[in-house]
Amino acid sequence: MLKYRADLKTLLFMTITTSLFVFMWMSWSSWEYGTIAFSLFYVWHLFMAVTVSVIAHNTMHVSIFKVEPLNRFMEYWITLFYGTPVFGWIPTHNRNHHRWNNKEPDYTKTYRYSEKNVLWVLLTYPFVSNYFQSIANKDFLKERYRKNRKEFWYFISQIVMVLSWIAVFAYFNWVAAIFLIIIPHQISLYTVVVFNFIQHVHADEESEYDHSRNITGSHIGSLNFFLFNNGFHTVHHMNANMHWSKAKEAHDKIKHKIDPSLNEFSFWGYVIRQYFIAPFSKKLRTKSMRLARQKKENNTQKPKEMATMD
Repeated sequence: MLKYRADLKTLLFMTITTSLFVFMWMSWSSWEYGTIAFSLFYVWHLFMAVTVSVIAHNTMHVSIFKVEPLNRFMEYWITLFYGTPVFGWIPTHNRNHHRWNNKEPDYTKTYRYSEKNVLWVLLTYPFVSNYFQSIANKDFLKERYRKNRKEFWYFISQIVMVLSWIAVFAYFNWVAAIFLIIIPHQISLYTVVVFNFIQHVHADEESEYDHSRNITGSHIGSLNFFLFNNGFHTVHHMNANMHWSKAKEAHDKIKHKIDPSLNEFSFWGYVIRQYFIAPFSKKLRTKSMRLARQKKENNTQKPKEMATMD
């Protein structure tokens, strides 16, 4: 029933996420905060929330099952652990981000209020980006209400389900609900937007191959292994409906065409270098390909304007 056998991994990760939540919830009263055991399980729980955000992204591009009712069930399941209805990817990501790819109309454009690639911009960007995405979601629901009432109510049911999920568990134990549901939800929603920033900041949105930054490490234990090849971003924009399992192979075919500065082996290596070391070392800072292109275009335009005046 799976479209791609590789999505057994998707189902495994969702099962682990669900089982980990159930285990921590059922044993909540026996946990001692601050102990090594609690810390390890909780960090694992938060990391699985991040994997769910990537799963949400993947499944809204390529559904997992050949049978539509199972895909609907999957969307509900993901919604519960992602923290917001998965239909939100349609107007903000599929329709908008992939159409404009960090150009001016993109709700998630990285230069909305700063061209800098520094820590304070990285940390504040998700709040601003999510605000504009929320407006897009409201407009999308209004459109669906006008054009497809059945689809509209399905999307509303996702909202009702996730809110009910939070409310029910908060009723029984609001402290546990904050730690095991609300905080993981916020980590999931925040982190996936951070990924978008890193993948596009200081790249050239007008370039055929240099519009995205890639994280290329794919060994077992790498983030690509755990996050379903999410680091191979150039090829994802070249073919949004390509299954995540094929991303590395596709990247290998065109990586020689991508500026080497946009192919990073390690996500954490990049983060540490760019946001914690580069502020003290100018040579380590990323250079904005976007601004460089604009400067070149302006310099080219000026002689033409002067020639016209003459």
